Amino acid sequence: MPIFAPRSAQACLIGLAIACAAPAASAGFGAPAVMPPAGPYRVGPMPPPPPAEHYATLDRATCEAELGARQIAFRRVDEARGVLEPIRLEGPLHGVLYRSGLPASQRESSPYEILDCRLALALDDFARQLSAHDVVEVVHLSMYRPPPGRAFPRNPSAHTGALAIDAASFVKRDGTTLIVERDFHGRIGAPTCGAGAGPHPSTPEAVELRQIVCDAADARLFNIALTPDFNWRHRNHFHLEVSPDTKWFYLR
Repeated sequence: MPIFAPRSAQACLIGLAIACAAPAASAGFGAPAVMPPAGPYRVGPMPPPPPAEHYATLDRATCEAELGARQIAFRRVDEARGVLEPIRLEGPLHGVLYRSGLPASQRESSPYEILDCRLALALDDFARQLSAHDVVEVVHLSMYRPPPGRAFPRNPSAHTGALAIDAASFVKRDGTTLIVERDFHGRIGAPTCGAGAGPHPSTPEAVELRQIVCDAADARLFNIALTPDFNWRHRNHFHLEVSPDTKWFYLR
């Protein structure tokens, strides 16, 4: 169950190399090694936070300004209950169209096409990766799920906040489609990426789906990535989520 440690846990590796190093050996000639005085140290600038961690901190104005800087066509949604920064995408990202399975005539007004601005930035990065696979469409089961009834749920999900996408299939330029439920070839409890991971059987479609989700996890585009290896409910999609106030990453 790969759980990636928060950045603070890696301080001795990336930010405090001098302070965390073992005492230096004698410099020779009987002279003791010179040690730096006690205190915090940094070797060079701190690395930027991973994309998902950064995006989750953005307020609406800053996030929408970033969409504009990337020349992403979008339309602001004035109200979507439970969504902090709701928008609708007005076109593809890096040539990749994210859409539900609804007819085109219904998608423009459907609440299921609403997403939070911060998720849109992560999907823009993801689309850049997908374009290398010649993917032109991602068909999702849901992004925003409006809360039922008048009472807001006590423990709202990322979908209630439009901060997650359930990607079910990936349509390529030549018309072929990678379908998660049909092509992933995983097993509940099995590792998704890294040593000992599947797929079983290892078909070209299954290998490509693995690469898609593992590359996104490696780039830290989403805080949470759940696949059919996680549980039965995720047998037919990749759940990809940006989580506010989170400095850890979970892949299964």
